[in-house]
Amino acid sequence: MERFPSAAALVAAKMPERPVLASRPHAAARAARWFLQNFPGDVAYAYKANSSVFMIGALYGAGIRHFDVASTPELEDAATIPNAHLHFMHPVKSRLSISKAYRTHGIRSFSLDSEDELQKIVDETRGAAGPADDLVLFVRIVVPPINSAVPLERKFGISGDAAARLLVKARQVASELGVTFHVGSQTMTPDAYTHALAEVGKLIGQAGVVVDRLDVGGGFPALYPGMTPAPLSSFMNAIREGVEKLPVREDVRLMCEPGRALVAEAESVIVRVEARRGNDLFINDGGYGVLFDAAHLNWVFPAQLVSRQPAKGEGSEPFALWGPTCDSIDYMKGPFVLPAGMKEGDYIEIGNVGAYGRAIAGDFNGYGKYDEVILDDEPMMSQFGADQLSRAASHR
Repeated sequence: MERFPSAAALVAAKMPERPVLASRPHAAARAARWFLQNFPGDVAYAYKANSSVFMIGALYGAGIRHFDVASTPELEDAATIPNAHLHFMHPVKSRLSISKAYRTHGIRSFSLDSEDELQKIVDETRGAAGPADDLVLFVRIVVPPINSAVPLERKFGISGDAAARLLVKARQVASELGVTFHVGSQTMTPDAYTHALAEVGKLIGQAGVVVDRLDVGGGFPALYPGMTPAPLSSFMNAIREGVEKLPVREDVRLMCEPGRALVAEAESVIVRVEARRGNDLFINDGGYGVLFDAAHLNWVFPAQLVSRQPAKGEGSEPFALWGPTCDSIDYMKGPFVLPAGMKEGDYIEIGNVGAYGRAIAGDFNGYGKYDEVILDDEPMMSQFGADQLSRAASHR
């Protein structure tokens, strides 16, 4: 794998025909070390966010040993990681995937949000002597989305009396009982965790069960233009304070499932301008590729011209981007602020696409093929750089 000091150096050396996925493993490692040092429990990387060997290797090298997987292919891939602890945290699983996870890959940790799912887990892990006696079961509850860019409460989770009943039934078959929730992706303020943990406390009290584990899920934010979340340290403080109020055993084992916050800033895509029409730029990647969130969620990513220096006094303008496919929804309205003189043949680095970009990219119209490199410079935006961490410390 070729390395370059920056995207500009890559373009100067290669003038690539295809879009380039540029990884900064050192950024992922730095983020992982921060979580390991600041979260009071197990840090389980959400595998779906980015499973490239560069990201997994960087996270592992930084000390990550727990992984949240959501499918048989993910767990089979993650099972090759030495000394990995895998947690099958998709609340709805096929019977075969449960059986393979338990019997082939030694997974004991499962999430569920219904009595039907509980019965599936019990059935598929049963041995000749009877039900399994080593299950770690996390009941996923519904919590309100507060300041999250992508709410997730509609699809999974259980609440109220039904949740209390499920906790009681899961307690009867679990070696260790846990509770989990998800506050929504890209949650901007820590009060989401405060409210979620309060709801957890009510349900545990209603069910009257002993809880051994608590998984606060993911949702930890990354930096993007127009999205400046509260410092991550404030999220950690809210979680600690919320857990202290819970009716759980003193040695309750905590876990979190960061994905976006660990890898978003650790990858960029370098694209070429194929045409300019007014303030619309046609580029060679888009909404069917790494830039799915820019097209379908209208997110703005940091962008910079990397193939030349802007002309003196050129100024900047807002641009919209069109992807390379023939589909008219392959459109990213931005605004992406770039030099006013953008033209065909210019190369743009679009940063902070490390979370879900690579994972979602397809090959519609024959696009979706990328060259890959490693870059040694800093991410375009970072909440783990020295300046950002210094500002965050002042909020403690």
